[in-house]
Amino acid sequence: MNSIGFDTSSFIVFTFTHLPYLFLVPRSFHTFDLPQPVLILISPAKTLDFETPASCDRFSQPAFLAEAEVLVKQLRKLSATEISSLMKISDKLGELNASRYRTWQADFDSTHAKQAILAFRGDVYQGLDADSFSQEDFDFAQEHLRILSGLYGLLRPLDLIQPYRLEMGTKLAHAKLQDLSADTLDDFWQDKLAQGINRQLEKINAQNIINLASNEYFKAVKPKLLRGNIVTPVFKDWNKGKYKVISFYAKKARGMMSAFIIKNRLENPEELKGFTEAGYSYNAELSEEKSLVFTR
Repeated sequence: MNSIGFDTSSFIVFTFTHLPYLFLVPRSFHTFDLPQPVLILISPAKTLDFETPASCDRFSQPAFLAEAEVLVKQLRKLSATEISSLMKISDKLGELNASRYRTWQADFDSTHAKQAILAFRGDVYQGLDADSFSQEDFDFAQEHLRILSGLYGLLRPLDLIQPYRLEMGTKLAHAKLQDLSADTLDDFWQDKLAQGINRQLEKINAQNIINLASNEYFKAVKPKLLRGNIVTPVFKDWNKGKYKVISFYAKKARGMMSAFIIKNRLENPEELKGFTEAGYSYNAELSEEKSLVFTR
């Protein structure tokens, strides 16, 4: 009992020096019962689809379009052979991307471009299956999902993009690219990606970042600058007597986890543990606080 005749043994008592109030919170109440909005980060894809009609007619414009234009203007200086060498791709892909950079426009609309989440078609995006999204799913994704990009920096799902290839790990050390004053794309983007992510965290009042991006892309955001708790789901398959990350399956699972969060409007990292798509399940024994491991 306290001085006012109330049994506080089942409560946590909060008092404030300058206020004549006493706050009681049940001891059984946990902070993870409160909504803790999340922001998902994923990587782009090399495989693109600009032929299939978009399943959503809404779109937005990339926030870092000016930076993308700077990169494209410099990359246009390179021949197809030089692009092949710089990006370590075949001559055929070098020709394709040289053509893409020549026709890329800073002033464009949906007739020349497509929403990022619907244009990317790699393993992650097969798992994500954005073509099955409802309008409400797109609304949630637009606020809670960001796609990292070597060319566009940071994309919202409905941001329009034009066909391109520029992986975040590309080195820019070429005589014709000296005006960029950067040896790598990491150098070019500096802390702009972290700033963009932090602005979105503040906008949606999110404290948690669900990192479903590849290591190559996630390190480019400079994680130490992020103002959020970073949680990284990891997907492992039983193979040759132990659990291992198998790239193809892990990429697809990262997309499925993204869709799981979006379609269920998850607001707490604890809820990720309920993910059971494609036979995966949460493995508490292998998991740590910031690394949630799912096995099958």
